Amino acid sequence: MTTIGWLQIAIFFAAVVAVTKPLGVYMFRVFEGAAQPLPRVLGRFERLLYRLSGVDPTREQTWKAYTLALLLFSGVSLLVTYVLLRLQGHLPGNPQHLAGIEPGLAFNTAASFDTNTNWQSYSGESTMSYLSQMAALAWHNFTSAAAGIGVALALARGFTRRPGPDGAKTLGNFHVDLIRGIVYVFLPLSIVFGLVLVWQGAVQTFSPYLDVTTLEGAKQTLAFGPVASQEAIKQLGTNGAGFFNANAAHPFENPTPFSNFLSMFTIFAVSSALTYTYGRMARDQRHGWAIWGAMAALFVVGVVVCYGAEAHGNPAYAHLPVDQSAGNMEGKEARFGVSASALYATATTDASCGAVNAMHDSFTPIGGLVPLANIQLGEVVFGGTGAGLYGMLLYVVLTVFIAGLMVGRTPEYLGKKIEGREMKLAMLYVLIFPILVLGFTAWSAVKPYGVSSLNNAGPHGLMEILYAYTSGAGNNGSAYAGLNANTLWYNVSLGLDMLGGRFLMIVPALAIAGSMIGKKVVPPSSGTFPTNGSTFAVLLVSVVVIVGALTFFPALSLGNILEHYAAISGKVF
Repeated sequence: MTTIGWLQIAIFFAAVVAVTKPLGVYMFRVFEGAAQPLPRVLGRFERLLYRLSGVDPTREQTWKAYTLALLLFSGVSLLVTYVLLRLQGHLPGNPQHLAGIEPGLAFNTAASFDTNTNWQSYSGESTMSYLSQMAALAWHNFTSAAAGIGVALALARGFTRRPGPDGAKTLGNFHVDLIRGIVYVFLPLSIVFGLVLVWQGAVQTFSPYLDVTTLEGAKQTLAFGPVASQEAIKQLGTNGAGFFNANAAHPFENPTPFSNFLSMFTIFAVSSALTYTYGRMARDQRHGWAIWGAMAALFVVGVVVCYGAEAHGNPAYAHLPVDQSAGNMEGKEARFGVSASALYATATTDASCGAVNAMHDSFTPIGGLVPLANIQLGEVVFGGTGAGLYGMLLYVVLTVFIAGLMVGRTPEYLGKKIEGREMKLAMLYVLIFPILVLGFTAWSAVKPYGVSSLNNAGPHGLMEILYAYTSGAGNNGSAYAGLNANTLWYNVSLGLDMLGGRFLMIVPALAIAGSMIGKKVVPPSSGTFPTNGSTFAVLLVSVVVIVGALTFFPALSLGNILEHYAAISGKVF
């Protein structure tokens, strides 16, 4: 563990803090302001999209209408992507002359990108044409990220709004939130970040692949493509899929240490800023910062543990004459080193991004435990764009309910009472995730078609399966890459895992918003639990950790924890 390593982490954290308020204020104006920014440029584009799609921006929706619009849009998008991938070999924009994608993989990929998971059971440069990368995958990078923000805004409106003068209980308009998220947030930021990546050396071209002769006389094919443009929205939208199989470890995707820093920064930027946007919506900025503080505390603990474990090297080599002064460098890029790799792994799993610049399968048992545990906490440590906020707000409901039980009164949140209906929906939200993860993991661990895809035996093999389904249901997309997931079983089961982890959890979240929007606001009293201080933040962190620990600790004890102690004792599976 070096001074430079700690300095990298400190600079990254400072940059995230610095962007939270200005970007949060900007997004509040975009989604909740009376007038949006740059009306002559972006406003005209927004109005054009409304006309083309037949959307009335003044017409708001109830929670049921909002949910139906989201599900219909996502369902049609999934179907179109599936068809495009199947017909890839007959479509233009295919200089590699790649064939169409087989049904199981096409379903898995369509479900993956539709849910903002971006899990990849394929190698990008040998499977996807340029048209597929842009028209199918990059399209979802924009729309799934904007849809996540829309759900977070709808839930926030349910907590912060009062019924309209006519008694209307509306949460906004899904199509308006979607279009504004793309037009005002993701498109402008992606253009800027994409140009920066090109400046740093990321590839952006439609030229076909190039065959070259190496210095040793061997033949090598250099894969190209419109990489920088997809990398920009991949990071900003916490999508994560790599244009190339090596993902952000590939020099054409992530050329320099500066591009590596910007990649991590953009992963957190929008999700962090949404907490400030929510503070504005709640008319209590301290509450927004309290939620941000809870997220930040979990992030700091995670990165310290991961960096410490990787810097100390592999415990299996502790008693061998192996120089580990540089830490555990297996599976890591030498140009990034241990600290930047540990920071990247922590950030990408805190934020449901899934992009990787090192192979998580090669991390030490405790270092690899951190990315897995981050996802199992519910992807609420900043989380995906929107998904992290609405997930954390559900934990806020649980926290306020527990605090109410402590003082013996009906719990209130932002002046609205939390009652039985909201708690049932919140618990449904919390339970869906482990049911999907542990159910599919147990199934795969006892079936030949599940264990036949493993690259490792023993506890590490179990973690390869557990990580895959955790990543899928958590809509993260990273992996312990030792698992061969490109089989019919894993393509179908992971596809269902991802769809369930996205939409089966969104429905109860929006139902809570619909339930809360119609409630009267009760003035605060001496018995009201304050939600804008350090006590609330500590209790919120405790609830997140306890729920995650109670759910997944038994499985983790059979995996990473057992592997750690086995490595210390010299046991090899």
